[in-house]
Amino acid sequence: MDTKTEKKIDEWLSGDYDDATKSEIRQLQKDDPAQLEDAFYKDLEFGTGGLRGIMGVGTNRMNKYTVGMATQGYANYLNQCFPEVKVAIAHDVRNNSRQFAEIAAHIFAANGITVYLFESIRPTPELSFAIRSLGCQGGLVITASHNPKEYNGYKAYWKDGGQLVPPHDKNVITEVEKIKSLEDVKWNGNEKNINIIGKDTDDAYLKMVKSLSVNPDACIQQHDLKIVYTPIHGTGIMLVPKALAAFGFSNVHIVKEQETPDGNFPTVLYPNPEEKETMSIGLQKAKELDADILLGTDPDADRVGVGVKDNHGNWVLLNGNQTALLAFNYIIEARKNKGVAKPNDMVVKTIVTTDLIDVIAAKSNISCYNVLTGFKWIAELIREKEGKENYVVGGEESFGLMIGDQVRDKDAVSAVAIICEMAAVEKNQGRTLFEKLMDLYVQHGFYYERLISLTKKGMNGSKEIADMMQGYRDNPPTEIAGSNVKELLDYQLQQKKNLATGETQKIDLPKSNVLQFIMEDGAKISARPSGTEPKIKFYFSVNAPLNSVDEFDKTQKMLEEKIDYIIDSMKLK
Repeated sequence: MDTKTEKKIDEWLSGDYDDATKSEIRQLQKDDPAQLEDAFYKDLEFGTGGLRGIMGVGTNRMNKYTVGMATQGYANYLNQCFPEVKVAIAHDVRNNSRQFAEIAAHIFAANGITVYLFESIRPTPELSFAIRSLGCQGGLVITASHNPKEYNGYKAYWKDGGQLVPPHDKNVITEVEKIKSLEDVKWNGNEKNINIIGKDTDDAYLKMVKSLSVNPDACIQQHDLKIVYTPIHGTGIMLVPKALAAFGFSNVHIVKEQETPDGNFPTVLYPNPEEKETMSIGLQKAKELDADILLGTDPDADRVGVGVKDNHGNWVLLNGNQTALLAFNYIIEARKNKGVAKPNDMVVKTIVTTDLIDVIAAKSNISCYNVLTGFKWIAELIREKEGKENYVVGGEESFGLMIGDQVRDKDAVSAVAIICEMAAVEKNQGRTLFEKLMDLYVQHGFYYERLISLTKKGMNGSKEIADMMQGYRDNPPTEIAGSNVKELLDYQLQQKKNLATGETQKIDLPKSNVLQFIMEDGAKISARPSGTEPKIKFYFSVNAPLNSVDEFDKTQKMLEEKIDYIIDSMKLK
């Protein structure tokens, strides 16, 4: 163990830390020195999205001290920016979440800030809504989203209800880094500044969600649509059933095994609705009940997973691109059919989300903007376009949707309600959502996507990934899997380059370490390293005409094989 790490441990043992913390450190010294070293060898970084890490003692862990020091830095920045500051605070079901939320509330209050603290667990999107509806300058939610039970996190928000973007993200990081010791933190004082909120905000939020309905009549006509819903032990149980009831749905079956909020997530390894294993109990329930649709939300209810019957009557999970495609198309189509579409309507997606959304938007004469990965960039674009263009829907492939502009982060509560409305509209026509999906492929082309994630372990993992990205930049492949590479998009250099002519164009987005290869045959490959761990994600998109629904299986198999071929030719296995 290096001397710097030993010094940090000694400071915690001799400093003004509570007895339980010191006792745990001594236990680790005796039982697990390696884990102790990992807990102290660095400080848990306050990144552009806030904090996320394993809970426990130490500077590299989520605990009341790291949360407290982060909150003091954030409070300092808010007080620099505004003469009067109000913040809203929410938390999910995770172990210690309530404690961390209350610690943050007390620190904000001690710094002269008015605090609106939710009385108990609430979905992340309601926090975003509360910031806007209560006129706050900032806010935070204690959650680690869909990470395993050992993790917790701290997501910071700005006055528009979106997560921090430049310059505020970097400025908050600077202020947090200035907090060097417990003495720099105002832990208590001015408790009168803390206001407990709950039902009134819930009611206002649910009223907003209800206002998003485009076809309320279809929901009433199909009020007995057989819906299976699982909150996966998370916050969705607080509002999703109420949102479905507000839409008029009366035949909702909640997965009992996963109904009770529980930060240990006893029925799953990862509380992530993207995973088939996580959704397996719900899928079984949907099959037993012969349901119309299955929906699941992650612990903080910002991601939604959707299960439907496929063209063979088997229950399958839609991937994030398919869910986004159906939702975008529905909002565009339904608004037009209802006569409420506006000439300046716009939709927003991320650069790694299916390009079929761009195709559909173009055919409907609606502006479709592409932003960097993360809903904070969608929120920022809405802010830029306010008063000029009318935002109606946004989303990304990672199972997130943001319908309407009253919430500025991904919102699975409203997404569940709207997806059930979509299913009701289709059922009115004697069809399913999967049949609608196949029809879209026949009409516009079959776009098929896949994501793989490579982890490079060990001390050299991050360097291997950096070298891989640099290699692609210095010597971009001119051909992949038998197709020429037409363009290289480098978001770090903010440049699009035609590899045949050498001609370049500027990419008008913030810098980001992402590369995209655009192929002559229409395929697209995106490479995006993680900023926090030795991991790199590759997103593959291929497409082909689908001449008829009868050819769906054959065409999908061909597109799957094409992605396999690309992965093999890039040596990514």
